[in-house]
Amino acid sequence: MNCKVSTSDSFFKAAINITGSKSETNRLLLLQALFPSLTIENISNSDDAGVMQKGLASNETVVDIHHAGTAMRFLTAYFAVQEEREVVLTGSSRMKERPIKILVEALNQLGAQITYEENEGYPPLRISGKQLTKDKVTLPADVSSQYISALLLIAPKLKNGLELTLDGKITSIPYIQMTLALLEEIGVKTVFKENVIKVFPITEEVLPKTLTVESDWSSASYYYSIVALSKTGSQIELSSYKENSLQGDSALATLYKQMGVDTTYKKNSIVLTKVPHEAASIEFDLTKTPDIAQTIAVTCFGLQIPCALSGLHTLKIKETDRLEALKTELTKLGASISVTDKALFLEVSNTLNSHVAIDTYNDHRMAMAFAPLAIKTPIIINDAMVVSKSYPDFWEDLKALGFEVL
Repeated sequence: MNCKVSTSDSFFKAAINITGSKSETNRLLLLQALFPSLTIENISNSDDAGVMQKGLASNETVVDIHHAGTAMRFLTAYFAVQEEREVVLTGSSRMKERPIKILVEALNQLGAQITYEENEGYPPLRISGKQLTKDKVTLPADVSSQYISALLLIAPKLKNGLELTLDGKITSIPYIQMTLALLEEIGVKTVFKENVIKVFPITEEVLPKTLTVESDWSSASYYYSIVALSKTGSQIELSSYKENSLQGDSALATLYKQMGVDTTYKKNSIVLTKVPHEAASIEFDLTKTPDIAQTIAVTCFGLQIPCALSGLHTLKIKETDRLEALKTELTKLGASISVTDKALFLEVSNTLNSHVAIDTYNDHRMAMAFAPLAIKTPIIINDAMVVSKSYPDFWEDLKALGFEVL
């Protein structure tokens, strides 16, 4: 389904409730599968969380996770420790192009039995679950944090725990810290010192515990963009959020301050307010928060602010090559933009083409990052329902703000 997005007003006063973080949800779902005494509240209603739940509950010999990259990484580790169970873990044609060799090699070094069904280094995988007794492995520090988190999440179930050494400069510390914080919350002892992470094995039963998932900060990014592009005084309240978040994307509050958005923390929500302050140019290192790069680039284009965004090397292996996709779609709108394999540079452009059809490349973030530009000009989003991967209610929530979505 393609949709045309527009709005006749650029002043907003509204409150939106956003479901649980996809990142937190998927981590807790895996921990709940390992430790059934856990209860989870405010689970994300995203496709990715649904795929993760189905994968964990499946008794089939083939588990298909479609486009869900997190599920591919986490379930690879999960099935590796399911003794006497063999599964083939597969996904969409794009998933079969996304590398997983680093994680597979790490698990095999720990004693796992994982082989490739088609092309070496890529899904589908044949996984024969077994007890893993080795406890030391090294990974490049700049790999996707999901490889690292996948290993950390199963570590309490390993006979001797896990000592994971990260070689080089670590790029995704917030997501690693989120994983470790959730492990600590259920009673697992962890140590993260310099480039070595230790997770100790569980020696006693995990006590019954209810864990509440904080709402998704990545989903909040689109409202930061809307407020940044709106009239001074516009205000959107989002729930449920907390000031001391485990999510790295909570850096939005600091980053968007330079684009005229103030963040106020209330008991269970945040209030975004448009204020008359915008930087002359934006320069961000998004090594720790690459998932919000698309939103920031589109916001800067809409505000006619030049930007230089670095630390984006992981974007090339997401649902699509997000850097090339951004370049292609922003250029359609009239942007002057260049990209490398890890950075994006946007110059000021006085051109903003109307009624442009934005291709989304099976990527939920492409659809949602470009939608706020409807404040400036009507825009068409192709394959609009791709948003269901992380935020199924997105278009309905935009309608509640006063956007027309046809």
